[in-house]
Amino acid sequence: MNVRSCCTHLLVSLAVILLIMPAVAQQTKTSRRAIKEINAGEIKVNDKIIAIINAVVIDGNGGPPLVNGVVIVKGNKIEAVGASGKIVIPQNATITDAKGMSLLPGLIDSHFHLDNMHGLPALFLQHGVTSVRDPGAWIETYDAERVDGKMIPRLFLTGPHLDMYPPAYPHDAVVVRDSLEAVQQVDKLVANGATAVKIYFRIPVNMIGQICRRVHQYGLPVTAHLEIAEAVQAIEAGLDGIEHITSFGQSLVTQREAEKYRQSVLLDNNARKQGRYDLWKTIDVNSTKADSLCRYIAKKKIFISPTLGAFEYQPSANETDTIKLVAFNNMKAFTGKLKKAGARIVLGSHSSIPYAEHGWAFQHEMELFTESGISNADIIVAATMQNAMYFHIDDKLGSIEKGKLADLILIKGNPLADISAMKNVEQVMLNGVWVEK
Repeated sequence: MNVRSCCTHLLVSLAVILLIMPAVAQQTKTSRRAIKEINAGEIKVNDKIIAIINAVVIDGNGGPPLVNGVVIVKGNKIEAVGASGKIVIPQNATITDAKGMSLLPGLIDSHFHLDNMHGLPALFLQHGVTSVRDPGAWIETYDAERVDGKMIPRLFLTGPHLDMYPPAYPHDAVVVRDSLEAVQQVDKLVANGATAVKIYFRIPVNMIGQICRRVHQYGLPVTAHLEIAEAVQAIEAGLDGIEHITSFGQSLVTQREAEKYRQSVLLDNNARKQGRYDLWKTIDVNSTKADSLCRYIAKKKIFISPTLGAFEYQPSANETDTIKLVAFNNMKAFTGKLKKAGARIVLGSHSSIPYAEHGWAFQHEMELFTESGISNADIIVAATMQNAMYFHIDDKLGSIEKGKLADLILIKGNPLADISAMKNVEQVMLNGVWVEK
């Protein structure tokens, strides 16, 4: 082999190495970091023993419910779980009789926005949501919620999302202009207490890869809202999660349609608002393309937070927008199809949505999951243990098991039979302490 051939062979080899480096980096992620909520030191700790008896225990893992179950809480942790008659109730325990009620793990909201609605975290806690992630707001935005004396959920915050100019939401974003700035901003976010990092939709795929590699060095998850970057390319770059079912629109239409939509959003951020519906009305959720995408997402084991409530459309008595109605039905159908394929679906409320009463967006999202064909048992798992896995907190939250933190809710009725029962919140426990109504 002559010198010229050797040099050519070497250059080709280097090119191949550079091409596969992102994939290798994704496969060699740093071990998960132990994640703490930003307000961990502010949450009350129970110093008593509480015995919850006669409950139907739905543990969050998806198994059959435990009828006439007993849960012992000591301090802020679950001490024991079992059937009545098999668990010894300590003599000094305070008894809570849960006859006619279901006991579930505290609900975990993967997509919560404060949006200047003071008191909303406390209201969500009253309704059973014991942990929230805000994927795109300055951490200090929550200062007023943390000092007003009311009990609020565990706050797993990302800090502002990363976006490029012109940002869609300037007040909630950090604008980065290249990969170096993006990596530097990741360092700052983590130093300020971010428990995950969110990428917004103007960030290109190569930069998504750079951000993911940096965040994974800290052992934290990365999630993204996609409009311009195509979902499969973004997942290959290293994402752990995707926010909004609409992020898959480009992947489900022809390349020509996708490029038309992409260019419209590049020109104007607001083009996505109607453009999403125009795109999704054309999608065939039973196509081979949709089948293939669902299998791919399931294989990659990334987390999908559909936030269906943010895109919901209901016709009025006097008017029907056929485009929006068909598009939203396709969004629900694709969500159900993802779950059926084995994808990791989690539940996020988006906090304030058009067709839910104030403070009840999480429960309304559960109802929309039902309309999507997801079973009530799977919905509860999506709202508890699956989200705990998404947050990297499944070692301490997300299910009713011995040794886990005592975040619990008592529901009148049986949500496995009727998901609307999730609105019948009788009592909420945070860190072993009953939340005052």
